[in-house]
Amino acid sequence: MVRDGPDTKALAMLGQGRYHAVVPTVNIGQAKTELSRLIALALAGEDVEIARDGVPVVRLVPVALVNPGARFLAAAGSLGDEIRMGDDFEFTDAELDEMLDQ
Repeated sequence: MVRDGPDTKALAMLGQGRYHAVVPTVNIGQAKTELSRLIALALAGEDVEIARDGVPVVRLVPVALVNPGARFLAAAGSLGDEIRMGDDFEFTDAELDEMLDQ
């Protein structure tokens, strides 16, 4: 018989190279009420796992920031290698959305 307990998570992580680290894990209901705090932890560099029925199902991680022209280059698709942007190139998200919608 397998019981849920403090060692269950460590056993589930065995072989993943991370079982030596203690990662904060919260259930989905707790994550809903503490989302702002969990986001702050992730932005501070701490791994946060969200579990369903005691089993981690997702990890909360920050999104890498990109330079202002990267979104435009991504939208350019195959022309991305052909388009060069100056260091001072900037559009607001609203301006860029308007251009891409045309």
